[in-house]
Amino acid sequence: MIGALPLAAIPPEDEALRPAIRDFLREAVASIPPERRARSWMGFDEDFSRKLAARGWLGLTFPKEYGGAGRGPFARYVLVEELLAAGAPVSAHWIADRQSGPLIQRFGTEAQRQFYLPRICRGEAFFCIGMSEPNSGSDLASVATRAVREGGGWRLNGAKIWTTNAHRSHYMIALVRTSGAAADRHKGLSQVIVDLRAPGVTINPIRDLSGDAHFSEVVFEDVLLPEDALVGEEGSGWAQVNAELAFERSGPERVLSSAVLLDGWAAWLREAGATEAAEILLGRLLAHLAVLRAMSIAVTGRLVEGESPVVEAALVKDLGTEFEQLIPTLVADALASSARPAPGPLMRTLAYTAAMAPSFSLRGGTREILRGMIARGMGLR
Repeated sequence: MIGALPLAAIPPEDEALRPAIRDFLREAVASIPPERRARSWMGFDEDFSRKLAARGWLGLTFPKEYGGAGRGPFARYVLVEELLAAGAPVSAHWIADRQSGPLIQRFGTEAQRQFYLPRICRGEAFFCIGMSEPNSGSDLASVATRAVREGGGWRLNGAKIWTTNAHRSHYMIALVRTSGAAADRHKGLSQVIVDLRAPGVTINPIRDLSGDAHFSEVVFEDVLLPEDALVGEEGSGWAQVNAELAFERSGPERVLSSAVLLDGWAAWLREAGATEAAEILLGRLLAHLAVLRAMSIAVTGRLVEGESPVVEAALVKDLGTEFEQLIPTLVADALASSARPAPGPLMRTLAYTAAMAPSFSLRGGTREILRGMIARGMGLR
């Protein structure tokens, strides 16, 4: 047990997926330099995503009648772990496969399932998440973006920000207010699917510290949505979002964002020779990673049981991102104290990872928000 989180193991039939995935990745990412592979789940490559789709590796957990493989969460865990460890560019399909598709499968109408899920499985429908808003910080409940019933559909006005890949996606699932006011907090919130090519949608990319433009501000000005844009029940958006965030916060992406850097540093130590201090540090990091992986697998075990481990997922995300942020700092210190200069690719990988590391504890919920959730879950507040 880890507190109240029973340990779990990946079933043999899911572990059996690894050899084929590794064979595919050895060829698919062999020519990508490590400083590019370090982007991994921020690396956008439609062709790569469609190659995965052609092998049946998108929508692994979706039912077969919707184009999926009908596998369980552990099968997807194995796939994701291998993709991230190799530094594969998975960003194009990431949100759709990880949470938008499962959300539609769980809360959507049959027509929505039949329309969106097969397209996700074929790598033809990429999604982004519309949660955060300008001037709201981490206060997700202070939603001001509003969808008002009009005729046979909805009129949408407002804005979302820090929306990953909005400028490259086909659809957004947005948390909006369909009744009441921002002061009502969780009441009156709903989720809607927005076609990002619709008239009235303006997308402004935001360039980050590394020079990439992953994030965007998305503005809605009198965007007309059909009646069936609503996902689930009107007014149930807050509960649905919390279920969705359990998918987002618990996977191996919350411990493997710095994996390419760690792997590259370990490879250089094997080649150049490691000092005792470097060996101790590497062992400490790998032991830390092993514990976090066990916790992440345990949360996946809860998902397999049909539970919604929101607090446990928040705990994994908080501890995992702290670990991810620690790696570039410790590796930089170790390289600075080394008598031998590190090779250029390793230094470029370090530079990118160090620049991105501050964002690791922002995406998917800030550390302060997560710790508040954990404290409430433990009865401490």
